[in-house]
Amino acid sequence: MAVLDIMLYPHSVLRERCAEVTEFDASLHQLLDDMAETMYAAKGAGLAAPQVNEAQRVIVIDVGREDRGRDLLEFVNPKITAFLGDRVIGEEGCLSFPDIYEPVERYEAIKFEAQDRSGTRIQMEVDGFLAIVIQHEVDHINGVLFIDKLSRLRQGLAKRKMKKRYGKTDLRRRVGEE
Repeated sequence: MAVLDIMLYPHSVLRERCAEVTEFDASLHQLLDDMAETMYAAKGAGLAAPQVNEAQRVIVIDVGREDRGRDLLEFVNPKITAFLGDRVIGEEGCLSFPDIYEPVERYEAIKFEAQDRSGTRIQMEVDGFLAIVIQHEVDHINGVLFIDKLSRLRQGLAKRKMKKRYGKTDLRRRVGEE
């Protein structure tokens, strides 16, 4: 497994609508393994493939508080099929926007479908923090960023922070070198 570079805003891959995965082979398994390793190294709760410069519909999530890897979830071609419950506002961050946290409105529960690393179909209904993280990561594979859900003022502030901090770099965060 390898720790991959995380693409920073405004890297163009973050705005791409990612391609469906059709091959459930060793290269997909390697990507899933590397994404999990990268997410853990960056201390994130979720990671989408475009964040590691792969325009594929692949996400990894671990909202467990202990025992790294025990609660790892891998979803290929995830799709939210229903938004449930009330809308809630919670502070969100993103590995492509280091150290930027903003209040974002999301649904408290969702139904979704996906495939696992071997292509087996999964259907789930989830709520709470897991539902929020899935919505965030599915947005990523659709080219939508959490700042898109902010007011114009807050969007502008977040973009200026990123430009000031990373404006002259190649828009890659080398995890572990911070």
